[in-house]
Amino acid sequence: MMRAYVGLGANLGDRRGTLEHALSTLVCGPGIRLLRISSLYETEPEDVVGGLFFNSVVEVETSLTPQDLLETLVQVEEACGRPRRRQRGEPRVVDMDLLLYGSELITEPGLEIPHPRMHLRRFVLVPLAELDPGLVHPGLGIPVGDLLTRLPPVAEVRVIARDWFFARVGERRVP
Repeated sequence: MMRAYVGLGANLGDRRGTLEHALSTLVCGPGIRLLRISSLYETEPEDVVGGLFFNSVVEVETSLTPQDLLETLVQVEEACGRPRRRQRGEPRVVDMDLLLYGSELITEPGLEIPHPRMHLRRFVLVPLAELDPGLVHPGLGIPVGDLLTRLPPVAEVRVIARDWFFARVGERRVP
């Protein structure tokens, strides 16, 4: 079993509802067990058009290979209404990024781990640091909390809800 971190984001429609549906679908699949969820944050879009994003990071334990986990994320995105083929920078009904897969470094067509821009994105590092500020970026050898302090405080990241996923599970059918 391997620990992995997945970034979640949405800036179209019912952002929270879509993220709840995506996360429910992900953790109901085989080979994935949810360990922890960061708070839900609202952030300014970076390199994407459209409105404000809701973002979170989840820690999972998985028996899937990195390639299979990535394909599962793409399938969940599609099930939530995001087309497989899309333009770079367009708004997202849902976005799921494989950020880390253990301490592995992977560079192959269609898959780069750690996520190549995670260390530059406040909307990724804030929720990731909430889960584990001492988690070391495998490629850079720097803890996530330290990476966060190196970013300019340009993009604001606001907490929207803590325990956001579990808070409404009783109200929704979880697939």
